[in-house]
Amino acid sequence: MQVYRDKDADLGLVQQRSIAIIGYGNQGRAQALNLRDSGVADLVVGLAEGSPSRARAEADSIPALTPAQAAGRADMVVILAPDETHGRLYADHVAPNLREGAALVFAHGLSIRFGLILPRPDLDVLLVAPKGPGTALREDYLRGGGLVSLIAVHQDATGQAESLALAYAAALGSGRAGILATSFAEECEADLFNEQAVLWGAIPELIRAGFETLVDAGFSPEIAYFECLTEVKLIADLIAARGLAGMTEAISTTAKFGAMQGGARIVNADSRTEMRRILREVRSGAFVRDLIAEAEAGYPRLEAAQGQARGHPIEKVGEEIERLKG
Repeated sequence: MQVYRDKDADLGLVQQRSIAIIGYGNQGRAQALNLRDSGVADLVVGLAEGSPSRARAEADSIPALTPAQAAGRADMVVILAPDETHGRLYADHVAPNLREGAALVFAHGLSIRFGLILPRPDLDVLLVAPKGPGTALREDYLRGGGLVSLIAVHQDATGQAESLALAYAAALGSGRAGILATSFAEECEADLFNEQAVLWGAIPELIRAGFETLVDAGFSPEIAYFECLTEVKLIADLIAARGLAGMTEAISTTAKFGAMQGGARIVNADSRTEMRRILREVRSGAFVRDLIAEAEAGYPRLEAAQGQARGHPIEKVGEEIERLKG
């Protein structure tokens, strides 16, 4: 796979653009600030009247307009609002105001892959997906580094779509770390799978299950917390620095032997069957249909799950340990 870097990108392609960022949350703010610091002078944010993010954008000296106004004055519109809102947001506010030949940019492939948005044929449609949260994107940029970004082209109406995607990724700081080509479908499906089966779904659940197992067996909650939660960052740092195999070289023989004995008993054939089922649900569109239905209902299941997570005993132990640290 080819890795693109700053030398492969023409920043002038985005610096000369009028850019509208729709949404000013985790990704929206980070991308807007990085673009401005990379020389994009004509930059606005699109936010609904009364949005609490308006005050933050204005404090950052970035003009805040309505989504319709922002889309109408830009020749590059970047949609960074929550995925489940894209269909209505695009149909009601963005599409009626988009200039002919404009570029439409996404940080996630979901809306294109699953047809929430059907762009006009005169538009360049790009994916620029930083592989990390907006806070990390901004912090790494300020340190002189960057996050790896994935880029893809869904429509190339002007003949410049790929070059524009490279330039936009470089303006975010990703040319310092690496820019990789993919497709909307590959990025979206892999990301949705990972969120459920590995990163945000499985790992926190594994931590809670380990904590509960130790506490139920009579271990102190504080010891269970340190063993099952705090050491996760240590192993994550080792994996990031050395890879999975390199990580095992940095731990004790006892830990290596324990990993060999226990790992495959937890992530077993049944676990892998569920992973394949999750991937099928992602690819079939079942997950996205559930997401849209949940949003339309007002997020009752999601709010219940978040409330349950906040009420888990591991959270109280964590707060107590933080107080002890002073």
